Amino acid sequence: MTTPTPRATDLRVALFATCFNDTMWPETPKATVRLLERLGCRVEFPMEQTCCGQMLTNTGYAAKALPLVRRFVDVFGDYDAVVAPSGSCVGSVREQHPMIASSGGDAGLQRRVEQLRPKVYELSEFLVDVLGVTDVGAWFPHRVTYHPTCHSLRMLRVGDRPLQLLRAVRGIDLVELPGADECCGFGGTFAMKNADVSVAMGADKARRVVETGAEVLVAGDNSCLAHIGGILGRERSGVRRLHLAEILASTKEHPA
Repeated sequence: MTTPTPRATDLRVALFATCFNDTMWPETPKATVRLLERLGCRVEFPMEQTCCGQMLTNTGYAAKALPLVRRFVDVFGDYDAVVAPSGSCVGSVREQHPMIASSGGDAGLQRRVEQLRPKVYELSEFLVDVLGVTDVGAWFPHRVTYHPTCHSLRMLRVGDRPLQLLRAVRGIDLVELPGADECCGFGGTFAMKNADVSVAMGADKARRVVETGAEVLVAGDNSCLAHIGGILGRERSGVRRLHLAEILASTKEHPA
């Protein structure tokens, strides 16, 4: 039984599921809630949440994302912490929202964005930095390799926090992924606009995953896992893809 940390019980935590997870990979936000509640957090899911606006911003329509930035601070502004199982979306909130609010010329919105952005965390950041835990009581007896996604690695600089969490999982056989810090080639709309390059990069990543002998590929963003996992699936590699939250939420009683 995992003992709740004193810090966890004091916080009012909101889950920012992200639209991609909510639409395509709902088991990830569910796993995030199970994990946080096991650690003693009181987690709320604001029903009014929507997309963070990253897709609009990344494709040159930042002005169109302004209403989404305003909605984000309206929905999440009163929480002590906002946790998302996506380095990509957290990166958008922390790095793009201030830019969008500033370009909109709304000083009040800019202040609210600046007040909220330090309270928005990628899952591994929240666990390690805020709750102060690396051993979350997980059990996952499989051979696993970890892919650090570009936004978490380069924008959020989560470093080895996900690896600290994975190393503490009971029964896990964690193997290093060669060329782990190289992009998988997804990049959101990059995969659509530059499909050939994207597939070539993804194929390189998938080949290295297979070479590790891993049963499971894990990452902190389902977008990258969808890209690499799609290639692994077409190649009939037998490698499963799982989000970090799903492994950390796994126990003997509730295996992933």
